[in-house]
This record gives sequence, structure tokens and C-alpha cells, in this order.
Amino acid sequence: PIQVELRGLTPDTVLQLEGAQRILRDMDDLSTLHNVSYRLLAGSLSPHKKFLTVGLASVRRPRGYYLPATLQSLFKQSTEEELQEMVVVVHLADTDPIWNVRVATNIAHKFAHHILLGRLLLIHAPHEFYPTLEGLKRNYNDPEERVRFRSKQNVDYAFLLAFAANLSSYYLMIEDDVWCAKSFLTAIRKALTSHEGSYWATLEFSKLGYIGKLYRSSDLPRLARFLLLFYQEMPCDWLLVHFRLLLTQKDVIRFKPSLFQHMGLYSSFQGTVNRLEDDEFQADALDLPDNPPAALFTSMSVFENYEPLKAYSTAEGYFWGKDPAAGSVFSIVFQQPAHVTRVRVRTGSDERRGDFLHAGVLELGRWRRAGSWDCSAYTTVGTFEKGTFEQRGLERGMPGPVDCVRIRVTQDQSEWLIIQSIDIWTTAGT
Repeated sequence: PIQVELRGLTPDTVLQLEGAQRILRDMDDLSTLHNVSYRLLAGSLSPHKKFLTVGLASVRRPRGYYLPATLQSLFKQSTEEELQEMVVVVHLADTDPIWNVRVATNIAHKFAHHILLGRLLLIHAPHEFYPTLEGLKRNYNDPEERVRFRSKQNVDYAFLLAFAANLSSYYLMIEDDVWCAKSFLTAIRKALTSHEGSYWATLEFSKLGYIGKLYRSSDLPRLARFLLLFYQEMPCDWLLVHFRLLLTQKDVIRFKPSLFQHMGLYSSFQGTVNRLEDDEFQADALDLPDNPPAALFTSMSVFENYEPLKAYSTAEGYFWGKDPAAGSVFSIVFQQPAHVTRVRVRTGSDERRGDFLHAGVLELGRWRRAGSWDCSAYTTVGTFEKGTFEQRGLERGMPGPVDCVRIRVTQDQSEWLIIQSIDIWTTAGT
């Protein structure tokens, strides 16, 4: 059986983990996984299932140490109500047991309050339960040391996922060197509500690696098995893409702006400099847009598969229109009239710097025409400046709810038009 040793209790006091048992069902071919005993280095398991588990694995880095700052961000950016619905699980996965114990002692001291309340668990899966990390396949011609590192990382995460499978309804994967947006849990709950009734395997809240990937906890046993079965084939973030595709979610569902930002300067592999940053990170998750359900239309020719929906929805990518001319429009027609309070539109991209809206206005429309993707009356509320539009307090200039939001080009331009994102905030109104 899978057992967790609870430090401080008598040796025969153990906890059977249903989630970890499920993962090993029908896994006779993976003999290394039988009889794993997780060491619970600090914390205690809650008798109540939470809404969200935040899981991360940590090993000693040659340079840099970001784990305390990551935990501080997780707790500091959450309200007391949010913390009651969350548990953070850290797998201290270094091969040096002295390092694991020293870090656990340090973290337990710094975050004693959260440890005592069952909001923070520090675990360790002993090295003897790992599959071999020697003589592995060198796919992609990776150096042997890198193959060993990424293969072990896959197993680190697999054991973490197995442990967490029954702790909560949802599981969020992050790394040990990230900043979190304020009230990220509330933003995740809001995102889940927006996808009620639709199928998904992975929701993404960052564009980087495996930071900010959300799973249903019911999928964790399968995901853990998957990482273990293919642990030596490729890096974890690549395996996560294959897992999503195997669960028949073809397209990436990523919410913008991002809720998590990479903070570390040095990689956990050989201490190399890693300056990765998510340019779509926003520090305040309570400021996320509403983007009511809508149909989208444009009079511009669409380039390949860069369709209008990509500028407005959680779909990966952006809108790219050919030959914008004076009078060209991009229209958002709401399913239900909405009281619009704020609109933000970003055009252009770092790769195609000229493809921004050189001259244009944003208009709010009322009285949708029957059988048409248009409204009968529009009010211009502002102009684009250097390809960007943002304005608040829009409800004060409109006598009632809005049916359409329209971007109108006011000057011919030779460059095409990229619309990166359209964000709309609404209020209940009367």
C-alpha cells in the first residue's frame, strides 16, 4: 500500500492516500512504483477536500533560491477566504536528504502559520522509489546530464501529482520561482465558470512552460502515469502538450492576461541564466476583463487561420487582417446587451511592428439590427494612440446597455492589422 509517514507521530501511524493508490492500479509493469512511502516533512492533511491544490517541485539550484519568495507570493496575494479553499504542496525532491530537511525546517519556520492551518504541505518521495536515471535514451541529441535532469523532473512531478490527486477539485501546476497575481484563485474560479459545460483537459494561466497549468484532480492519476511511462522521452512541458492532445483538447485554452510570472534569473539546471518573462502577466487578477459572449465580424480579409475570435477569446493567437482601409471594421456583437464600463484594445506585435492600427476609433453601438452583425446607431468614444485604446467610465456616456463594440479604421494603411487582444469590462447595471 501507499503510505505517508507523519513526522512526530508514532511509526505505525500512517495515512493511506486514495489518490496515490489509484495511480498504481494496473501498473504491474512499473514495479519501481509499488510501495512508495511519501515522507511528510511538514504540515498535516486536511480532512476536508479543498477547491484548489497548488503544486510545485523544488531541488537545490547551483545558483539562486526562490522557493520562499514563491510561497510568500502565493499566500500574500490571496485573501483569507481564498486561503481557506487552497492547499499548497511542495515536493522537496533533491537527492540530498540533508538539503531537503534543511529547507523543510526553514520553510516550516517562515510559514508556521500556514503549516499549522494545513495550508502548506512539504513532502518527499525517497530516491529509492525512482526508476533508473542512468543510461537513458538521448533523444534530440541532448547531453546525458540534461537527459538525466529532465527525466528526474518528470518523475518528481509524477509523484507530486499522485500525492495531490485527492486533496482538491482542481490542481494548479507552477514552478518554484514565480510571482502570482493578486487573487489568482478568484480569477481561476471565474475562468472555470466561463467554461462550464464545455470540455477541457488543460486551462492555461501563463504562456511559459508548465507554469499556471490547471487540471481537474480527477485527471491527475492518468497524468502522473503518463509522465512516469514516458519520463525519459522528452521534457515535462512537451509531455503536457501530448497529454492535452490525447485527451482530445485540440486547441490551447489560455486566459489573458497571465496570472503567473517567472521570477528566477538562474535555471535549476546547471545554474544557467534564464531571463524568461511572460509579457502578458498582470499583477491584479481582480482586474480581469469580462468579455461577454459575443459574435465577431470583420470586413477585412482574414490571413490564414488568424480569425477574429482569437483576439477576443481564450484561444491562442491573435487576429491578422489584410489590407485595412478607411472604413474597415472589426465588430463585436453581444449575445445579450451589456453595460460596458471599460474597453482595452492592443494591436501590433513585437515580430510585426508595423502591423498595428495607425489610425482608428472605438465605437459603442445600440439597437442591433435583426439578422445582421451590426447596430443601427454608434457613438464614438475615443481614438487609438500608437495602436492602443483604453478608456474607463464608458457607462457615463451611454444612455443604456450596449449591443455592439466596433473598431473602425479611419485611414488607409499599407501594413496589415494585428489585433492582439480586446478586453471588455461590464457592470450589472439597470
